Amino acid sequence: MEIKSKIKWSEYNKEIAEDHFFFLRSCIRQNFNPGAEKAFISILKNNLKKDIFDDARHTTCTGIGYHTDIVPFETMQTMIARQFSLMTEKGYKNCAVSCITSFGSYNEILSTWKEFPEELAKTRDYLKKATGREFEIPENLSHGCDIIYKFRKEIAAQSNYKLINIETGEPLKIVDHIGCHYSKIFPEKGVGGFEYSKVLTEMIQAWGGQPVDYPERRHCCGFGFRQYLVKSNRSYSISNSRKKFESMEPFKPDAIITNCPGCNMFLDRWQYTLAQIEGKTYGGGTNGIPVFSYEELAGLILGYDPWKLGLQMHQVDVEPFLKKIGVRYDPELKFVGINGKYINEPLFTGCLK
Repeated sequence: MEIKSKIKWSEYNKEIAEDHFFFLRSCIRQNFNPGAEKAFISILKNNLKKDIFDDARHTTCTGIGYHTDIVPFETMQTMIARQFSLMTEKGYKNCAVSCITSFGSYNEILSTWKEFPEELAKTRDYLKKATGREFEIPENLSHGCDIIYKFRKEIAAQSNYKLINIETGEPLKIVDHIGCHYSKIFPEKGVGGFEYSKVLTEMIQAWGGQPVDYPERRHCCGFGFRQYLVKSNRSYSISNSRKKFESMEPFKPDAIITNCPGCNMFLDRWQYTLAQIEGKTYGGGTNGIPVFSYEELAGLILGYDPWKLGLQMHQVDVEPFLKKIGVRYDPELKFVGINGKYINEPLFTGCLK
């Protein structure tokens, strides 16, 4: 039994490259969380001294179109092959993937090519005819959260702040939310698989916080593409998020950390929507529970300016959280753009006026 357990647990470990990453961006998160990807690149380059290349010719992986039955599988294979051709051209062999849906799509394609070599041959032919390009299969494909997880202790060693309430000295209680396309499609591709995913909880612990376990911890956020993109299905989307909020509410979490751009957006924005519908928040008071991506949280503890991280774009106001951990920031710059001009601001911040 003990031997079998050790063999089984080995399936939950994954190899994460050490350096030299070709960055594969998300097509949607630059709108949802405009500073997250920039922060990820900066953390790798400036804090961890890693080589990461961001190619301006990179395009969407077509994952959303594929999952909504708009883009055929053959087209997605060819588009992803083009991304790999850019990687090959620049001499990289390791991919760092920003988006959870892209991560699932890349792994689906790689698994398909492994099981069905004829699909790989067909894709090579399609790409050659369409673009004249050729490609190699990456040696390592890791999600961005895998990489931050791998270097979580190095980040902690450089941190300006910890996930500790500066007034009480107590660790902040943080809920982790794992995107479905990270751990449910190919569990062996995520750190800890689906049931035992530790990619975010061990970041929380390394940075001084306390992970919160609660009944609906692995429940979907409700995005699900068809649940939101089809307007008539949106009540299903919001009911999924509501179920999670109700489940975590008794534990009074200080924040939520996610590794998926869609989850991050919905867990943040739906709190406002539910507050308008129900007249309450799940974080108490008028604000709600702040929601951060793993890059945003890493950037915060490293001392990055919260407004350059784009945290003013969140629906749930982050300032109460910043004050809890003692972040020094200028509130007057909250709604000042990169050109130094005022960018306007909402009528009120938080979820209830």
